[in-house]
Amino acid sequence: MTLSDIADGLCVTTEQRDRGVASTDETDRTLAERLAEYETDLPCDAPAAAAVVDAYTGGAAIDAAGHDAGVTPMAAAKVLHLLGLDGVSPLAPAGRRIVRDWLDARVSRADARALTGAGAQEFALAAFVEAHDPLPGAEDVVTGALSRSGNAAVHKRDALAETMHGADEFW
Repeated sequence: MTLSDIADGLCVTTEQRDRGVASTDETDRTLAERLAEYETDLPCDAPAAAAVVDAYTGGAAIDAAGHDAGVTPMAAAKVLHLLGLDGVSPLAPAGRRIVRDWLDARVSRADARALTGAGAQEFALAAFVEAHDPLPGAEDVVTGALSRSGNAAVHKRDALAETMHGADEFW
């Protein structure tokens, strides 16, 4: 079969269908209202999840964000992970690989805990993070809501952009 045989019957058009601009304007909905569709997959209700996100992105530590929202620190960490916020795992990348090895039954739990040096709660949270992917679409909901709310943590990088330089400027 030649290339011309493969291309036989194909045609090129110079027109595209105009599909318009896709937009979703949910500026009148609070973060809690937007998170309601994910509530069944979260370890707490949507208002508490929104409170955790607000406190955490405002600079609070995970445990403080949980206490502010009226949930345990473990539930707060799970909420943040499921909603796609980074930095929730208590282990470094090498420790996370060991937890994945335990989840894949390549190493015993006792050996994995010993190798990571993690306490029981740290290990449980790391196992949760490795075993559960963030909820599809949740990160976009959170990011969109925070960027519209003017949250300082979301805009921090943009505000500091002029102070950040490329590595080639030091030579």
